[in-house]
Amino acid sequence: MQEEVSYLEYNSQRSHLIIPEYGRHLQKLIDQATAIEDREERNKAAKYIISVMGSLNPHLRDVPDFQHKLWDQLFIMSDFRMDVDSPYPIPSKDILTQKPDRLKYPQNFPKYRFYGNNIKYMIDVANSWEESELKNALVLVIANHMKKSYLSWNKDTVSDEIIFEHLLELSGGKLNLSKSNEELSNTHDLMKVNKKVSNKTQFSSNKPGIVKKANNKGHLNKNNKNTFKKNS
Repeated sequence: MQEEVSYLEYNSQRSHLIIPEYGRHLQKLIDQATAIEDREERNKAAKYIISVMGSLNPHLRDVPDFQHKLWDQLFIMSDFRMDVDSPYPIPSKDILTQKPDRLKYPQNFPKYRFYGNNIKYMIDVANSWEESELKNALVLVIANHMKKSYLSWNKDTVSDEIIFEHLLELSGGKLNLSKSNEELSNTHDLMKVNKKVSNKTQFSSNKPGIVKKANNKGHLNKNNKNTFKKNS
């Protein structure tokens, strides 16, 4: 008896899976149901396929319009060739090929990029406030944050007058601290804060305090052991 020779079928030779998550067997089942000529039998096959698709996604049973999603996926996997009575509106093929609207990203090209967009937003908010002590406090916070941002990028000292000039320019001439007696935070303190933030991860990973504590513990144990021998 001559044995039948079979050959391997590679995925590159198979048809394209429209929704790969459901697998090739379900795709073949949908293709077979689409080719059924009798409409009543085709509707029964479609409902059976929907039940199989639902069993493959039990975690989505409580999601609203879950059945609607399954029917849409059924038409998509049949390449919109299945003609059955759907309880939901049948989607069109143009919806899948339709491109979403382009997102509008902020395309700002500020003169002083090291301050960032958030500083400009804060300055605009301060401009919209009425004159009060709360506004003066906000402007002072903004100026200190500007100085901190300046030092984190330029790694150099900066005078308060330069920060006041930049604040006046970015605010359109509305926020002027050059005529006030306010002083910003010390440059050394701001540089120290920036350095502490940048090295926070390194200090937490090394944990020198734990090593030091362990060394001290071993040293004390050694001294206690020597003392015990001396007394005995």
